[in-house]
Amino acid sequence: MPDTQPRSPLSVTARLARRAATHPRRTLTLWGVAIVAALALTATALHGLDSNGYATGQTDSNRAVAAIHRAFPAASRASVTDVVVISSARLSVRDPAFKALTARLERQLRRMPGIGSVSSYLDGAPGLVSRTGQAALIELRASSSSAIKPAVALVQATSGQAGLAVAITGDQTVAADFQTLSNSDLEHGELAFGLPAALIVLVLVFGSLVAGVVPLALALVSILVSLGLVALLSQAFTLSTFVTNMLTGMGLALGIDYCLFILSRYREERGRGHDQLEAITLAGASASRAVLFSGSTFVVAMFGMLIVRTSVMRSLAVGAIAVAIVSVLAALTLLPALLSVLGDRINALAVPLLGRNLGRAEAVESRFWGRIVAGVLRRPALSLTVTVAAMLAAAVPLTGLHVGSSGVSTLPSSLPSKLGFASLERSFPARDPYPVRIVAVGGRAAAVSADMAELERRLATSPRFGAGTITTSPAARTVLLDVPIHGDPNGAAMVAAVRRLRGTVVPDAFADSGATVSVGGRTSQIVDYFDAVTNPTPYVLAFVLGLSFVLLLLAFRSVVVALVSLALNLLSVGAAYGLLTLVFVHGFAAGVFGFQQEPYIEAWVPLFLFSVLFGLSMDYQVFLMSRIKERHDAGEETATAVAHGVASTARIITGAALIIVVVFIGFARGQLVQFQQMGFGVAVALLLDATVIRSVVLPSLLSLLGERTWYLPAWLRWLPNLAVEQGPNRQAPGARRSSEVASPA
Repeated sequence: MPDTQPRSPLSVTARLARRAATHPRRTLTLWGVAIVAALALTATALHGLDSNGYATGQTDSNRAVAAIHRAFPAASRASVTDVVVISSARLSVRDPAFKALTARLERQLRRMPGIGSVSSYLDGAPGLVSRTGQAALIELRASSSSAIKPAVALVQATSGQAGLAVAITGDQTVAADFQTLSNSDLEHGELAFGLPAALIVLVLVFGSLVAGVVPLALALVSILVSLGLVALLSQAFTLSTFVTNMLTGMGLALGIDYCLFILSRYREERGRGHDQLEAITLAGASASRAVLFSGSTFVVAMFGMLIVRTSVMRSLAVGAIAVAIVSVLAALTLLPALLSVLGDRINALAVPLLGRNLGRAEAVESRFWGRIVAGVLRRPALSLTVTVAAMLAAAVPLTGLHVGSSGVSTLPSSLPSKLGFASLERSFPARDPYPVRIVAVGGRAAAVSADMAELERRLATSPRFGAGTITTSPAARTVLLDVPIHGDPNGAAMVAAVRRLRGTVVPDAFADSGATVSVGGRTSQIVDYFDAVTNPTPYVLAFVLGLSFVLLLLAFRSVVVALVSLALNLLSVGAAYGLLTLVFVHGFAAGVFGFQQEPYIEAWVPLFLFSVLFGLSMDYQVFLMSRIKERHDAGEETATAVAHGVASTARIITGAALIIVVVFIGFARGQLVQFQQMGFGVAVALLLDATVIRSVVLPSLLSLLGERTWYLPAWLRWLPNLAVEQGPNRQAPGARRSSEVASPA
């Protein structure tokens, strides 16, 4: 009969679990109130989300915007955001039918809330008729992506009338389409695919329908409560529309994983004969501590992304941090309360064959994974050499990785902004809604005007630019040149052209004028966005790696374990980068997967992948290494402890990884290319990490290291012992009792 007295003093997580299990009604009520409050906040306060990912702070493009606003306030307020393109194969702009439709559209657009500064060729505005005379533009200013949606609907309803084609494109139309795709991908990817697939994996892991549903339910609770937190934050900060996608995906992944670890430990303790409350307490003292540590590590990794000065990266970090914190709280409190209520009914609705071992203590260790690790440990040097070589080979394509930004050209051809952009390029090849804006402030007025005129003439003959328009504000001593571009403003060719413009052409042109010159416009913002994402990379890497090393050192009191953990995570991240480049940049099997091939990887994806993968893979490392250390502390040799540790955790780790894989496959199934890349990268990396790394590389490496695995220099022995898993007081089979008692958290 097992000792049913809990270890004293109880750790924080054990006390939380015991208190929640002792007072389940109170715990469930508190979470119910949190859910209701979150639903109310989400319905009434979640707004202000946009799809822009521009850099914040004193960038060149932001300085240009500020200078233009100071010198031309009226023009800034009336600047064009979107254009309606009206064209015909047989009618000219002088035909009555063409004029009538243009006038009607103009009147209807003016009456729409959020739409202003509407003008067309009928008002005498110059440059709004094509060279052929068979196409015309209506320029407008939309206050937001929401305000443009009625205009898009009007354009779609009007197109085809009187033999005229009508399309719309521009900043707010593109933003609205990105939001539409984001919501569609969320509905059809993460929810319609990720949820059912995760449930199937959970049922296969636990062999019971009830046990499979509980982690999924807690993940949904975590997502709802986190959405409420994000709704509060959206009142004070502008967040990206992609925050909901990230929050949902990470909520499913983390919420299910954390519950999976704790629930499996609870069932293990019940199988050893502990009563219900004691099993919950023991799971709280062991698996819950690992969850708290893993969740803290993940949050630390995400905080590294806040260094990056872009709204997209910070929004993704905010969503991931919020849902990670809530998921940990749910696993530590809500799950014990549910287990107290359900009791052994957690094993109800057992699946035939899969559920035949429910409740059997001897079924904890997997025979399948036990045989695999036994084979690895028979030839550890060969296993290590072959697998590391294969992982390094997978990382080789990384040398061809280039970053870029998704623009209108990456959207599906059926979306309004893409159709409008194509129509604009056909009818107005020298006109676009994204001009480069070169603004010169101060200096000698005559020299500045002459230099700007010369620059305009030079750019008019360039294949990437066109004839521009110069505007002067003598009072503000400011001269502005608006230059149209040829091509996608987010494309690599235009980005390179604007970099040259900012790097050499503009400085040379105004070298002797004494003016302060800034280059603005959409493409200039993209350039600043790239720099904002890539320049802080060394600092983010140092932050994540440094803090992860410290946390692992405190958790396992071993320099070797900490270094090995970081090295293996870097190995899986490198392989993921290589395969990501191979598929999306080089196009290998992209058509098979249904992915969109691009000459670049979205700029935020590599750094985000690094932070997310480090945080998620640390879950498996902590879960596995804590079991190995528990066995080793109980007296087993390192190789034996590794064999038992892998065999007892491999099924859970593989199941947890598969859940995250299927959730992020939901991202990859979407139409947004950046989420295809992110979903594929996370899925591949975690699959490699949970199988190849945890089942082959780590066991073989630790076996070769032997007792050196636990090396801690004498000068570091003052470090506190966090003891990630405070396991129960029992003797490992065939091993001596460890005299070391884990300290409470």
